Amino acid sequence: MSQSTTQKADAGLREGVMSGPELAAQAIASIAPSAVIAFTAASIFLGAGSGTMFAFVLATIVILCVGYIISMFAKRHASAGSLYTYVAQGLGPAGAFAAGVALLIGSWGIAAGSLGGAVSYMSDLFVIFGIESAGSTPWLIALAVIIGGGATFFTIRGIRISARISLVLELLSVAIILVLLVTALIVLGDAAWDPSQFSFEGVPFQGVAAGMVLGILGFVGFSSADALGREAKDPKKAIPRAIMWSAVAVGVLYVFSAYTQIAVLGDELGEVASPLQAVAEKVNMPGWFTPILVFGVAASFFAVVVAPLNVVGRIIYVMGKEGMVPERFGRTHETHLTPHRVLLIAGPAAIVLDIILLLAGTHPMDITVWVDTYGTYGYMVAYSLVAIAGVVYTTREGIKNRMIWVTATVAVVAMAYVFVANVYPVPAFPLNVIPYLFVITMLAAFSRYWWIKAKRPAVLDRVGKTHVEEMAGIG
Repeated sequence: MSQSTTQKADAGLREGVMSGPELAAQAIASIAPSAVIAFTAASIFLGAGSGTMFAFVLATIVILCVGYIISMFAKRHASAGSLYTYVAQGLGPAGAFAAGVALLIGSWGIAAGSLGGAVSYMSDLFVIFGIESAGSTPWLIALAVIIGGGATFFTIRGIRISARISLVLELLSVAIILVLLVTALIVLGDAAWDPSQFSFEGVPFQGVAAGMVLGILGFVGFSSADALGREAKDPKKAIPRAIMWSAVAVGVLYVFSAYTQIAVLGDELGEVASPLQAVAEKVNMPGWFTPILVFGVAASFFAVVVAPLNVVGRIIYVMGKEGMVPERFGRTHETHLTPHRVLLIAGPAAIVLDIILLLAGTHPMDITVWVDTYGTYGYMVAYSLVAIAGVVYTTREGIKNRMIWVTATVAVVAMAYVFVANVYPVPAFPLNVIPYLFVITMLAAFSRYWWIKAKRPAVLDRVGKTHVEEMAGIG
């Protein structure tokens, strides 16, 4: 009796289930605007002063330049491979692998770092409710396990449920902050008008430029909807819209929040530990509003743990389909149709990293700063590569689009400036070693590429060719 050895076909990703708002939720949740608003405006204000709004405007312009190029690719190549697939169209397998690894570092780093932020704010919330021990290491570790485990569960359970949870939490968080900021302006009355913020007089250019760097960092992950090319409805239209409009909406939100915080707090903005809580106190918000505000920021951090993990899963899924990583990762869960094998590694790895740092005595918000910085280097490289790939691709294909050249130039120069600004002047430990950790990670990952090139060169011909219409039943 013969026994069939035919491998069961991959179930594939769920096709055409993500609506436009759900795609926007993925993009906005990856940005985590509420978490950025809570800290970034104050950090920019230290150098830019009344020019803080201009720094955010410049950052928004740079991000829209990057988004324009990504959208150009998204209109032509709907794939779960995100920038990995796009860069392959212009720079070939080596460029694609570099972009894919950089984006994986960026997405996983932001997820792991944001887990620290979620732990920190949930701990603060419990302390507000009278549980003083919530700030102890055992409590923090327990919160990391629960929050990180929950994020991993939702990403495995299904893309729609994870996107909807991200959407609800992020909208709730943004709504809470907008209630605070609008109320503050109403309370200020005529004093809410601050003409100094619309004047270039006395605005330090260097401070605004440095602030732009922080502003750009506040957008990383904005293009994550492009990893849902298989699961989106009408992806070649919906994904570009989600990318561009989410960037515009978040940019407007950043500018408005910066203006309001400066109008309310003035020079105090650079001195307070928690600007949003300081605004609440300044305008005499009721006592019950503080825990709601803290919960809102915690919810935003949780959403940004979920969203980047979705990206990690889908990039590795495509790389598994193409043989760039072990083929077993190019298969989905038979019921949930999600890349569960990747997620069962990426989610727990983020939890373990945070636990190690917590046991070493690291404050949860320091985890956010350190690990997010590591992830940000990945995004900078990925964005630069997709910009260069956009120029090469349109030139080779004979696509006449001068805006690609303009936006690519702006994007590459800006990303280079961001990188330099993060390494010079040399920051304090451990931020000074993080760039080297990033480079080591990239080189270690490339050992896989060099092995494939030497041992399985045929695999390289498949890179960038796994698009939405080809993705079912290959593995």
